[in-house]
Amino acid sequence: MNTKALRLTAALATATVAVGALAGCSGGTAGTGDAASGTYTWWDPYPQHAEGSDWAKRVQDCGTEAGVTIQRTAYDTTALTNQALLSAQDGTSPDIILIDNPAVSTLADTGILSTTDDLGLDTSSIDQNLLAAGVLDGKTYGIPIGANTLALYYNADVLKAAGVDPASVTDWDSLNAALAKVAATGKKGITFSGINTEEGSFQFLPWFWGAGADLSDLSSPEAVEAVTLWKDWLDKGYAPNSVITNSQNTVWEEFLTGDFAFAENGTWQVNSAAKAGFTAGVIELPAKAGGPAPAPTGGEFIVAPVQKDTARYDTTRKIIDCMTTPAGFVDTANTFAYYIPPTEEGQTELLAEHPDLETWVSAVRAAKGRTSDNLGTDYPLISEQLWTAVQNVLSGTQTPQQALDAAQTAAAAATGK
Repeated sequence: MNTKALRLTAALATATVAVGALAGCSGGTAGTGDAASGTYTWWDPYPQHAEGSDWAKRVQDCGTEAGVTIQRTAYDTTALTNQALLSAQDGTSPDIILIDNPAVSTLADTGILSTTDDLGLDTSSIDQNLLAAGVLDGKTYGIPIGANTLALYYNADVLKAAGVDPASVTDWDSLNAALAKVAATGKKGITFSGINTEEGSFQFLPWFWGAGADLSDLSSPEAVEAVTLWKDWLDKGYAPNSVITNSQNTVWEEFLTGDFAFAENGTWQVNSAAKAGFTAGVIELPAKAGGPAPAPTGGEFIVAPVQKDTARYDTTRKIIDCMTTPAGFVDTANTFAYYIPPTEEGQTELLAEHPDLETWVSAVRAAKGRTSDNLGTDYPLISEQLWTAVQNVLSGTQTPQQALDAAQTAAAAATGK
């Protein structure tokens, strides 16, 4: 078995380890036909957008602009990663895949993806903090079609009754002070997802990074400070014990009851927040010492698997170019209602149409890819140990230092570093 095949087999064995926090198929088969066949295959993780939807039409329009027909197939997020790896083993990879950004390094590490240089794609205008999720060993694989991230939603009515100005929440001290005031009124302070899955890591990372911690050292003093913050919220009654098992959807359901001052959640809840039975607003997640904390980026990259017929790349590039123009990024943002364009020009155009998204644009600009810092395929192994440590602390099984020491030891063994 050659090196590439070995890496594909290993990747398939671990692909179900969490690679995304978020996220009926149209028919289609992988594209192995001639470059002049007029049909290009496209896979994405949006089965909720069936044929005839705005998204499906948008994809087809880019095929039409490139002079071809697109045959689209939609899978759920985890199934898509597995299918991409299997198709590479079979030699039946599609021409284009939209893949959850933490999975880009998983596919790239097996050698099944073309680089942006291979395709002649210009990535100079893409925000580097977003592009970094697609960089492995100095090479860039794909382009983000947009990004979503986390922030703090707030209930303005609860905060007003507690005498808290949401604009005053700029660091951990001011957030803790606000939570104390809310608790004094009999309302609940904050809810978040501390579940033992990737969603738990996804929600913990802004506090972890906001304390100055690094994923290469899970047991640092800064990491201990971050998990201690969450544990203190439970001990003081600022957060409910349900956070231990909360998914992000459950967090949102709790917030919509109107009993909570704050909820950590994502861009994808913008429309729901506007329809809440109370006045809802949003602020960026604060770093320990002040300013916005880096929150992890969600969202998909558009990538091109390696093809035996390299003549197909010219049309593939045209399709990707269509999806990644400034106007194309805004079209995607409007189609999904929660994607922020990954370029300054696209963000400016989006804000001209939706000025209420300014906080989200700012949050995306401060965000960070989970596989950044060249973590690549080590990230899922580290993340699993991180969410395990958080669970053990929140449940009272271990102290913060004990849990994170164990996590660092396990992560080092898993990654060989």
